[in-house]
Amino acid sequence: MPTSGTSAPASELTVAAASLDDWRLVEQWAADEEWNPGLADTGCFHPTDPAGFFTGRLGDRTVSAVSVVTYSDSYAFLGYYLVHPEHRGQGLGLATWRAAVPHAGTRTIGLDAVPAQKATYERAGFTAAHESVRYAGRPAPAGSPSAAEPYTAAHQDALLAYDRTCFPADRRGFLARWLTAPGHTVRVLLRDGVLTGYGVIRPARSGHRIGPLFADTPEDAATLFDALAAAAGPEAEVVIDVPETAAATQELALARGLVPVSRSTRMYTGDVPPVRQDRIHGTTSLELG
Repeated sequence: MPTSGTSAPASELTVAAASLDDWRLVEQWAADEEWNPGLADTGCFHPTDPAGFFTGRLGDRTVSAVSVVTYSDSYAFLGYYLVHPEHRGQGLGLATWRAAVPHAGTRTIGLDAVPAQKATYERAGFTAAHESVRYAGRPAPAGSPSAAEPYTAAHQDALLAYDRTCFPADRRGFLARWLTAPGHTVRVLLRDGVLTGYGVIRPARSGHRIGPLFADTPEDAATLFDALAAAAGPEAEVVIDVPETAAATQELALARGLVPVSRSTRMYTGDVPPVRQDRIHGTTSLELG
């Protein structure tokens, strides 16, 4: 865990699981930090593990937050590590961390670290796996019609199986909400009746965010990207977090007119269940993996 000291206010902090309504305040904090959450994110995220969202309070005021969402007996993901700006530098984040992280038990924990926090997480036992770059802009329209299809219930089993190859745990409960949330558009790509990729685009505080973008090949990823961008509309700003392992998709983002706006580092504690990293062209969410 982080190793900085605590102060008197931290000893007065009460940390407890946050309700869905409580978490909407934390989502606003994330928006204030320019993390640009999707409009339906809280409703999709919180039910994934309602006991895994924590807020710290001083009296009746919420001052800190962190999520430690358990996906399986072996994997959890940490996000939303935040302290309200008026209460930083008092050890409140550390105290919240110490109260919340035991929720993961012995599970491997993943997170996406902003550059300023990478060293802090390294001291806490996290190891960097790869960098990701956030790209944003108004994509140039594709030159030809897309082969991607709208998602239907007939694709559900194939999509869930495909997603499981790209994520360290089965997350069908989360996906049931993510694929059908208001404003979320899903496209799938089939070859000879076999699903070779899928992607989701959703309205955010600013523009639209793509995530996940999973596909067998860079060409399939490009087809899905173009279909998702078209679904958002010709004037919509599009945001996508692309792992450095998907170099061709980073080049695609630049070729479509997007520009890099921030970086993050995927980090883990312990062994990570294997995934098809070659299929991951866009991260679902920096907050939930």
